[in-house]
Amino acid sequence: MGEVTGKLTVFFEEPFWVGVFERYEDGKLSVAKVTFGSEPKDYDINRFILGHYYSLQFSPAVAAVVMGTKKNPKRMQRDVRKQMQEKGIGTKSQQALKMQQEQNKHERKAKCRELKLAETERMFELKQQKKKEKHRGH
Repeated sequence: MGEVTGKLTVFFEEPFWVGVFERYEDGKLSVAKVTFGSEPKDYDINRFILGHYYSLQFSPAVAAVVMGTKKNPKRMQRDVRKQMQEKGIGTKSQQALKMQQEQNKHERKAKCRELKLAETERMFELKQQKKKEKHRGH
C-alpha cells in the first residue's frame, strides 16, 4: 500500500464557505467538496475532519503527479502564504469534482428512469385489471 497524503482548502464561494478535500493515493488524486455555510473556525474544521472525514464521498481518482521532496520550512511558509492569496481550487481537483458530478448525474438519471418505468408498468397492470373486471360484470 502506498503513501496517502491529504490537503484541505477552505475558501469563500459566494454565498458560502466551501472546503475541498484533496487525497493523493498511489499517484492518483480524488476530491470531496463540503459546504460549511458560515465562516468556519479552526476548531470547527478540526471537529468536522475528526467526525466526518470517513463519510465523505470522494470523486473517482484522476492521475496526478505528487511531489515527494522535503522542503525548507521557510520555503513551505512562503508557499502556504502564496496559496492563501490564491482563490479556488486546482484544475486537477476541478476535473475530479466534475467527474463526480457527472457520475452522480448518471446514477440519478438511471434511478429516475427505473422509477418511471416501474410506475408505467404499474399503471398498465392497473388498467388491464380494470378492463377484466369491467368485462366480467357484463
